Amino acid sequence: MRWRVGGVGVGVAVGWNIATLGPIATRLAHVYGVSLTTVGLFVTVQFVMHMVMQVPGGRAADRFGARTSALAGLGLILAGNGISLFAPQPALAFLGRAVVGLGTGFAFVGGSDYIRARGGSPFLQGIYGGGSVLAPGVAVAVIPPLADWLGWRAPYLSAIFVAAVCAILLALAPAAGRTVRHAGERLDRGFFRDRRLYRLAAIHAMSFGFSVILGNWVVTLLEHHGHSKSSASIAGSLTLLLGFFTRAGGGALLRRPDASRWVAASLVLGGAGAVVLALPLPLWALVVAAAVVGLAAGVPFAMAFTGAAQARPDAPGAAVGFINAWASLVIVAGTPLVGLTFSLPGDGRIGFVVLGALAALAALATPR
Repeated sequence: MRWRVGGVGVGVAVGWNIATLGPIATRLAHVYGVSLTTVGLFVTVQFVMHMVMQVPGGRAADRFGARTSALAGLGLILAGNGISLFAPQPALAFLGRAVVGLGTGFAFVGGSDYIRARGGSPFLQGIYGGGSVLAPGVAVAVIPPLADWLGWRAPYLSAIFVAAVCAILLALAPAAGRTVRHAGERLDRGFFRDRRLYRLAAIHAMSFGFSVILGNWVVTLLEHHGHSKSSASIAGSLTLLLGFFTRAGGGALLRRPDASRWVAASLVLGGAGAVVLALPLPLWALVVAAAVVGLAAGVPFAMAFTGAAQARPDAPGAAVGFINAWASLVIVAGTPLVGLTFSLPGDGRIGFVVLGALAALAALATPR
């Protein structure tokens, strides 16, 4: 039981750090004396470092053990948030977010590999992934009132608390050991030519990455087309929060012989939901579409992570990191690109339609 709680806790700690700054971005902009765009760049730096560290983090898990790698990542998360606590200086914020990104890169892959190495089922992998999307949803609700009490330091202090608790839980859990022979050697050339990994990367990028991009812009889209901020926020939260349930369900789904059809269908439904969000429909229909996007986005997670580890038993951690790096790249590149479509005719609708079409096309990559 301890190893299950400790492993899932890593996903919670990583997820919490995804959404700490956004809920009070305006307040941070005033305190730091910068624009909202600069506050957004704090987060971008974190995601870039997170993306860069995916494969190295996976190799570290293969070589030194998943729990050791995950604990190192949690330590970096603690250090990065600690750096930002000293003063509201942009340089410290950028440095702190960069260190946090290093930590989330190590921790997320290490936590997933720890569950695999301890014999965790695809269902538990789904719970792990679900925790990583539930945590930012909770952070969005909790951090604004915390900021009324703790001020601008609330995001960093809350992240330190969550990471510290999860690190203690993992430290008390049994080690997984090193389960890969010759993990210290370089990855062979065939690793980066393995078509199976690219297929899994496609379904993960266009489910998880897809939902994060939509979650960033759906509130703005609905506001620009006449809906209130409160109703738009409710719809936006659904694109992330509901993935908690279907990530776990997607793990149980892998027991079915027709699991690939369900995963492909979820990508098509998610893409259709994004297109519906771009249409001039009543609010209730848009909320339903946002819910469909959120539910559909969680289904491929377990197949992607479990499939990557099974495809490369010589480097399971690196394989999981590889496919997750592609999702991070989609987020880093796709979020500003969809933002640019708000200056085109349709005021953002073109971006949602294009993203929906790409998600539906990703269904063709679903492993059989």
